[in-house]
Amino acid sequence: MALSSVQKVIRQAGTVILGKEHQIRLALACLLARGHLLIEDIPGVGKTMLARALARLLGLGYHRIQFTSDMLPADIIGVSVYEREHATFKFHPGPIFSQLILADEVNRATPKTQSALLEAMEEHQATAEGETRHLPEPFFVIATQNPSHQVGTFPLPESQLDRFLMRIELGYPDRDAERALLKGVDRRDLIGGLEPCLSPQELLELQEAVRRVHAAPALLDYIQALVEHSRHSPEFANGLSPRAALAMLHSAQAWALLAERDKVIPEDVQAVLAGIAGHRLRLLHDGVRKSSIETASGIIGAVPIP
Repeated sequence: MALSSVQKVIRQAGTVILGKEHQIRLALACLLARGHLLIEDIPGVGKTMLARALARLLGLGYHRIQFTSDMLPADIIGVSVYEREHATFKFHPGPIFSQLILADEVNRATPKTQSALLEAMEEHQATAEGETRHLPEPFFVIATQNPSHQVGTFPLPESQLDRFLMRIELGYPDRDAERALLKGVDRRDLIGGLEPCLSPQELLELQEAVRRVHAAPALLDYIQALVEHSRHSPEFANGLSPRAALAMLHSAQAWALLAERDKVIPEDVQAVLAGIAGHRLRLLHDGVRKSSIETASGIIGAVPIP
């Protein structure tokens, strides 16, 4: 039942973000694999709309944080306020204490504020004024960012980039999708009419089901071969870490589940590799630029399937 509801999520999200079913599936695979998602692209291609649509369709408590250059960590985590009638301080939780966070234009905030997300994303908890508080379950961060060459952006440090299981790009719509967009209803009105397709409990059950999707030893050999190639390739300044290998496995398991299969095949790994590797691999020569898809295609082409 829950799995059929996920297919409904994909269809409903596709009515808002036209012609981007592959990216919608990647986003859902990331969330089902218990990861956080980074959506990077130029303004105006639907990054925020996709995040809002997923939040509504997944039926989760949702909060949007608009990152700006003057935002402080306390604006995210919360602050204690003195209450005179009780002669004590009371903690007022910030927007991070929601099930799904849309961190909009996260790279417009200063590094100090960006770092406030790190503990929450990794440990599902937030520390304020010496006290640690647990975040709700499930807990996801969907962050959007503009390309780093645009004015007013602060590049995310590698340690924070690595906290995102996957990074995707939407790109321009094709001609037919753009024509339908021009002739159709305002996307904001469409999002307002979306109904949740899943409950939080069903989502947690699907996350458990992802970990039960079988990965054969030969499949693990393939993942290791892809990772080892990235580490020894003269093209990259650094290779994929063990955390990236785990991200590849869990994302491939989620991709297989979305295809209603109980085992992972090499094509599942190939489908998610661009989202896993694109933001983790840095080209050795700074003057050379490659898209995530080009980077992943080069690795796939160099590593034979066992």
